[in-house]
Amino acid sequence: MTALLMLVLGAGVGLGTWLVAAGLTGRHVVSLSVGTKQGSGRRASGTLIVRVAAALAGSLAVYAVTGWLAGAVLVALGAWVVPRAMGARSRHQVEVDRVEAIAAWAEQLRDTMAAANGLEHAIGASAVVAPAPIAGAVGRLAAKLDHVRLADALRAFADDVDHPACDFVVAGLVTAAERQARDLGPLLSQLAECARDEAQMRARVWAGRARTRTSVRVISGCVALFALGLMVFDRSYLAPYDTATGQAALLVIGAVFAGSVAAMERMGRIQLPQRFVRRRLEHA
Repeated sequence: MTALLMLVLGAGVGLGTWLVAAGLTGRHVVSLSVGTKQGSGRRASGTLIVRVAAALAGSLAVYAVTGWLAGAVLVALGAWVVPRAMGARSRHQVEVDRVEAIAAWAEQLRDTMAAANGLEHAIGASAVVAPAPIAGAVGRLAAKLDHVRLADALRAFADDVDHPACDFVVAGLVTAAERQARDLGPLLSQLAECARDEAQMRARVWAGRARTRTSVRVISGCVALFALGLMVFDRSYLAPYDTATGQAALLVIGAVFAGSVAAMERMGRIQLPQRFVRRRLEHA
């Protein structure tokens, strides 16, 4: 119990130090803000606190029931790895929704400009009906047009959305703004079509990997249920793990299992290309 108490107290000191540092620097750690990069960062900080608290609570409960320090460590590791692996579906949907929103916004600009309106007017009009995933960024872009050059406001908008598909739209709009191009309709149509093709590609990749994700969930669930069943109905079967050697073996097996789940989640990600608009800003 002393070793676990030292572990919990050390984690508590580390978490407290981080919270104090966040308070001194004015950084938000928990917020209900949504729809902006800043709000996303705050939600990530709040999620981190929840995950740390769940890891500590779970490790204490497992140690109290089993007396296994390795089990407490593995539960804390699982509380850190599993939520991210289980949240892959929501992250995929958010990414697809954002790409679709960029395509829809490009089409809104095209249709508004087709009515003989200028680009700045089209952007202002689109701020009212912009798709939800990028509505905040479009609103800030429209607000900046009163006191910032159009090209500069567009580049800031690209950094706000932070997606390569948006960079292509912004690059076309910046070129039109700086060179007084007028026939933007075909270009915006092509960019919107490319963005929708990307969203469809993501959906196909996600569907193609569904069987692997299901297999991982089934295997993980069976292992967890089997271990729980032994713990409840045949505790003597797990007696070899009460020794130091058994604890070391359990720690290695659990770490390999958790590492496999984390690797599977990482392999399921789709790597985005480097953002060229941001690269230009950083080297300007």
